[in-house]
Amino acid sequence: MLTPRKSQPGSPGESGLQSGVKMSDRSEPDYQFVIIGAGVCGLYQLHRLLGLGAKVTVLEMNGGVGGTWFRNRYPGCRFDSESYTYAYSFSPELLAEWDWSERFAAQPETLRYLNHVADKFGLREHIQFDTTVVAAHWEEEHLQWRVRTDDGREITTRFLMTAMGLLSVPTTPRLPGLETFGGRAFHTFDWPEDLDVSGKRVAVVGTGSTGVQVISTIAEQVARLTVFQLDANWCAPLHNGPISAEEMAQIKDSYDEIFQRCFDSPNGFIHRPDRRRSTDVTREERLAWWEELYDSPGFGIWLGNFRDTLMDETANAELSEFIASKIRERVQDPAVAEILIPKDHGFGTKRVPLETGYYEVYNRQNVELVDLNVTPIQQVTPTGIRTAGGECARDFDFDVIVFATGFDAVTGAFDRIDFVGENGVRLRDKWADGPDTYLGVQTTAFPNLLTLVGPQSGSVAANFPRGIEDIVNWMIVFVSYLLEHDIVRVAATREAELAWLDHVMEINDRVLMSKVKSWFNGHNRNLDRDERPRAMIYTGGAVRYRRLLAEEAARGYSSFAMTRVS
Repeated sequence: MLTPRKSQPGSPGESGLQSGVKMSDRSEPDYQFVIIGAGVCGLYQLHRLLGLGAKVTVLEMNGGVGGTWFRNRYPGCRFDSESYTYAYSFSPELLAEWDWSERFAAQPETLRYLNHVADKFGLREHIQFDTTVVAAHWEEEHLQWRVRTDDGREITTRFLMTAMGLLSVPTTPRLPGLETFGGRAFHTFDWPEDLDVSGKRVAVVGTGSTGVQVISTIAEQVARLTVFQLDANWCAPLHNGPISAEEMAQIKDSYDEIFQRCFDSPNGFIHRPDRRRSTDVTREERLAWWEELYDSPGFGIWLGNFRDTLMDETANAELSEFIASKIRERVQDPAVAEILIPKDHGFGTKRVPLETGYYEVYNRQNVELVDLNVTPIQQVTPTGIRTAGGECARDFDFDVIVFATGFDAVTGAFDRIDFVGENGVRLRDKWADGPDTYLGVQTTAFPNLLTLVGPQSGSVAANFPRGIEDIVNWMIVFVSYLLEHDIVRVAATREAELAWLDHVMEINDRVLMSKVKSWFNGHNRNLDRDERPRAMIYTGGAVRYRRLLAEEAARGYSSFAMTRVS
């Protein structure tokens, strides 16, 4: 339970406006706002700041807009949220003029959409492409951030905003001999544009969301596909399909209803939890409902299920066995099916990959599944991969090795930048034992650093565009307040930060995913088995998160210490 200080709505609150500083002898920074990242979030935040008439620029490491959708060009890359719920909702004109071709759009279509948005609203001219931020240092004497880029330039800004991707720092295993491999080896994040895998011998290491998409797409193209799996994941059918002109017209007529449904759901999807408990109905009724959800498009089987399936171990175990039975039905070899069924976590307690024909891939003659728990990779050789495991040890020859091994999630993008705040405090050191923030928008000791996408924010565990519109809409009111009141320094109080961290941990502890090793709770960072999960995401839901943001605004932002120009 958050315990904010009391103040009157619209007033600066107890922490409030501190004694002013004279700015007459200080040089103005280059920009009022610098945004890091021109993905879905950065583009919208830029659009809203330009609407205020602010002096703003975006620093984007890639050669174009799109972020995740610019870099991830591997075969099969696509939405797992319905296309029409992934669109920006702020412009009726934009909604009316854009037609989606598929229920779950592929990466090229999504990238075209984001380029269309950038062009339509004149955003591109305010973005500096091929510009990687390597350092950002707070200068207290000037009340500004000094940002350094990889080409040696320095840019100063009053407020620094982060809109960096949650999954933008790939992790590749450090395998002995990798540098000796004579073929092509890469992470899915760096899929070569000139690569055609047709007729090649391909290894895919990893069976998370990305791996599932790649495997399902290339299996029929390659000569031989060998999948190396360490951790099995529960997958559910995507049920993708084209959107006809008639259906698209109906969607456009229903956008208000669609976005309201997303607005009212905990995760910003059109799928909302069934308010019944699984035990409120008979077993026959439960199975019938699960069959209906399994045969329906999207995340319904995960997010539209009985409300106790993600909170109660007994309910989750029964649902997990239902999904396991589906895997056994779809995979012809019982031994292979058992390898594909997770034993270390229940359905929905990790990120659920949505798939199209994934399990049927393992019925193909040219596909082999290798269980790394039995035969781990020993080394990469000049011609392929060698596994250990005694009598099961083998040498595999490959032309291509694909690492679908995930990302340094949520905080990885922050760690690769040298953020230095007050008194020389480095952000990577402050967050070494887990991130702490207030509302996911600021962290103490880093004044004027405003986080749009990051740990403990509402967008991390949501249908992303719905989550980022929530935070950007709140942030634009917040920064308008700062500008109108001549605020030159703003920092969340440590009291508020600690209260938020306690709230996040208490909320997260209610759901089963907090008890499972995944990137949701920081276990992709090689935590010790007994270490307390880190509060990487906020599972309180969009409705609760918006309410807490609104309450903070109504208190006059009393959880922030502010300094104004005198």
